Amino acid sequence: MAFKVGILGLGTVGTGTVQLLLDPTGRQALLKEVEVYKVGVKSPDKTRAVSLPTAVVTTDLEAIVKDPAVDIVVELIGGLEPARSLILQAINNGKHVVTANKAVIARFGDEIFTAANAAGVYVMLEAAVGGGIPVIQPLKQSLSVNRITAVTGIVNGTTNYILTAMRDRGSDFAEVLAEAQQLGYAEADPTADVDGLDAADKIAILASLAFGGRIKLQDVYCEGIRNVSKADINYAEKLGFVIKLLAIAKKAHSSNSLSLRVHPTLVPQSHPLASINGVYNAILVEGEPLGQVMFFGPGAGAGATASAVVSDILAIAATLKTGTTKPHPLMSCSHQEYCEKAPMEDLVTRFYARFLTQDHPGVIGKLGTCFGNCGVSLESVVQTGIHDNLAEIVVVTHDVREGDFNASLAEIRALPAISSIASLLRVL
Repeated sequence: MAFKVGILGLGTVGTGTVQLLLDPTGRQALLKEVEVYKVGVKSPDKTRAVSLPTAVVTTDLEAIVKDPAVDIVVELIGGLEPARSLILQAINNGKHVVTANKAVIARFGDEIFTAANAAGVYVMLEAAVGGGIPVIQPLKQSLSVNRITAVTGIVNGTTNYILTAMRDRGSDFAEVLAEAQQLGYAEADPTADVDGLDAADKIAILASLAFGGRIKLQDVYCEGIRNVSKADINYAEKLGFVIKLLAIAKKAHSSNSLSLRVHPTLVPQSHPLASINGVYNAILVEGEPLGQVMFFGPGAGAGATASAVVSDILAIAATLKTGTTKPHPLMSCSHQEYCEKAPMEDLVTRFYARFLTQDHPGVIGKLGTCFGNCGVSLESVVQTGIHDNLAEIVVVTHDVREGDFNASLAEIRALPAISSIASLLRVL
């Protein structure tokens, strides 16, 4: 029995996927029963790293998703359209779908999975989060008996590379970003990465799986790394932290609501995520009774992402091979309700703040009074010296409600001695 696969897109990941499918020796035996039946491309005459028969390659992507012979459609063109429309057409034509497209799933997952459930087909997305790291299927299957309390991840390799290089070399953000673009780690337009949008897509997907509910992408608080300075990285190190862009989904202590957020974070140097450097990704899952488990590996690249894509193809092929017509309950997406969002002002966390002040006596005392008025307790206060006639004061708070911390900042901004609040970062 051969399972015919139609692949949409033959870019970096598409090429890696085809290469894996055409080289089954020494891999899972079922791979030999998977046939690369059709591959859709924009430019059929383009020189590529993989050679395919002329009859296999087509520019008509719609024909692939409608072809009765195709069992599994693999969407690797990226972007929102025509990816969304092609996925829905494939589903409506009874095709199972594998995709690496986190953006389309994060924005249109409700529509796509509703259609898939109605059609009795699978939509698999292991490659959409974490590149080659197997985290989607473990959340759907191996970890599904746990009550998940938090998912915390470094899920964007570009920002992790930038922050690592800024720390290791003492460089500025703009300098390292330019280098990352030259090396191909960052796009010419790096907005999705450095502003946290890519990570927001990914934590929305992970949260949906971990907490058994649909997620509205607009409910994910999103803050990028553009304002992280080398001064903040240096202070973080002196205080025993490293700065990472974290994507966090966490259940509130007093309700079933979720805190969903992406932001640069001071991570204690002893924390498992603190040692994840360069372009690598890691996802830490916490639950009961398991405790903690961390998934680590390459978050992007042809080989890593193709590995995840082909693993999904094989999972579908293995299920089809059994001949059952009922959807596999651990492969389907069955939840219909939306998760409740916890307001950011109710988040309880620690904060790091860096103030530039006039060098006047009593400034630290006035800061302390403003914090105290709003119930903010300080863990540490450090005055680091004078720069351009301004004193630099760094504080780290104890756990505090974000709304109370923001209220204290409103008072502090009104103090005549405060020149500016140079940095505000949350602490894990």
